[in-house]
Amino acid sequence: MRRRDFTAFGLSAVALPAFAQDAGFGKLTDKFLEALWRQDPDAAVAAGRFEFAQQVTLPSNAQRERMRAFLTQWQAEFERQPEAALNTSQRMDRAVLIAKIQSDLWRLDTLREWSWNPAEHNPAAPLDLLLNTDYAPLAARLAALKPRIAALPAYYRAARTSLAGVTREHTELAIQQAPGVLSVLDDIAKRAAEAGQAVAFKAPLNQARAAVSSYVGHLKQLLPTARRPFRLGATLYEPKFAHDIQSARTARETYELAQQRREEVLASMQTQAAALWPTVIGSEAPPTDRFALIGRVIAKLSERHVARERFVDEIRAQIPQLEAWVREHDLLSQDASKPLAVRETPEYQRGVAGASIEAPGAYRPQDRTYYNVTPLDDLTPAEAESSLREYNHWILQILNIHEAIPGHYTQLVHANRAPSKVKALFGNGAMVEGWAVYGERMMIESGYGASPEMTLMYGKWHLRSVTNTVLDYSVHVLGMSEADALDLLTRQAFQTEREAKEKWRRVQLSSVQLTSYFSGYSEIFALREALKAKPGFNLKAFHEQFLSYGNAPVRLIAADMLKA
Repeated sequence: MRRRDFTAFGLSAVALPAFAQDAGFGKLTDKFLEALWRQDPDAAVAAGRFEFAQQVTLPSNAQRERMRAFLTQWQAEFERQPEAALNTSQRMDRAVLIAKIQSDLWRLDTLREWSWNPAEHNPAAPLDLLLNTDYAPLAARLAALKPRIAALPAYYRAARTSLAGVTREHTELAIQQAPGVLSVLDDIAKRAAEAGQAVAFKAPLNQARAAVSSYVGHLKQLLPTARRPFRLGATLYEPKFAHDIQSARTARETYELAQQRREEVLASMQTQAAALWPTVIGSEAPPTDRFALIGRVIAKLSERHVARERFVDEIRAQIPQLEAWVREHDLLSQDASKPLAVRETPEYQRGVAGASIEAPGAYRPQDRTYYNVTPLDDLTPAEAESSLREYNHWILQILNIHEAIPGHYTQLVHANRAPSKVKALFGNGAMVEGWAVYGERMMIESGYGASPEMTLMYGKWHLRSVTNTVLDYSVHVLGMSEADALDLLTRQAFQTEREAKEKWRRVQLSSVQLTSYFSGYSEIFALREALKAKPGFNLKAFHEQFLSYGNAPVRLIAADMLKA
């Protein structure tokens, strides 16, 4: 989306009856959503609208033309809606919808990732969701899957036609993820056999497997000529930041703020490490270089970690402990009826992040939320040890705070409770990630894990969010080399070599998303501090009110909360 001034949102509306404010815009929004699901059934399935499951669209030029016309029509429709007749939530919805449409059009016509990123064309997620969500009996789910499986050869032909001038990095990712697609097809075959439909699925599944293999073969042929740079450059990066983050700041301003915060965190960590040095290291004279000082203390402390084979189980065990802390310290309400399941990351999703929350669609908030954790089974002993040192005794707890309690999982439960489907469906990533980073600080401030070691490790983890922004902007806009990136991550941010290499891979495969953590956090924290200066501030009430808006951009939430 083009950068626009949101500061007017949240101002008092014209004094109309509540129903008059709600009905017309609400009906228009519902009409748009129903039309969108018909246009994009994959998005419908992701949202929990499984009645659209049998409809199939292909990543073809014809489909992109239809989507372009659809988005252009609805952009004009929402821009015609007068703000004065809308309440605060609807004004936010209108802003979110216009921003989503503008972003989709920009991605379609300017970013054009569909042409240079082969990993964009991965049909596994809706197949997996349809197979493993108990929205209907297995026979009905298999019936919904059948036309999708039959369409996979055409899907991959359209994908091949779409590609032109690919990047080597994204092509390699698509090749890496292909076995995961095949594993989903194997799961479908297994469930079809259980339902007595093995014969009916045999031919379409074999054709689908052949289509995946053919696509991989085509990608391998493209690799020698895959010369498009993975770096976006400022021309694409600034507008992508504006569309994705929807911050009051530009990408450059956010980068400069992150540099400032980085210096503050390092100065604090230097003091903490100096105090810990005698007990952690001993009588040896501490180095004068602050990176060496902090790094030595962190490296020694990081030797304390869970056993490799207990990694996923330990994460599972910590969830109820975090829930109890939040409850006992009255930080935020929780909902025990919303299940969270820790599981190993599905194979087709691996290769970008080691841990993530996979929440149900907005139309099915009752479904299970998954905390995906990639196990360390396939790593060499040295690689596993590196990962375990990174996610040591203290950091693993902070990771679970971020991903689960009171971070992503808790926030998304609140978001699905909000009355607005729009903000649940098209939520702002910086708000979501920013809340998770803020949740870390919330827990540390409440006394969780109180010790000098946890304080230092929290500094290391917080520095990670800050460094994400510095890294992403430096790589994609300033041209930072791999060597300088790894030095920033290891020597200057105290990450292990394996973690740094994975982050280097991630910054090649994604752009802007790494800035969402610090951008969202810094705006949430600034809002809290501004409200704390007002009489009657209550921390839990702030948390509850902030999350009640759903996944709206922080600047929209802040405008409304600060107007009182």
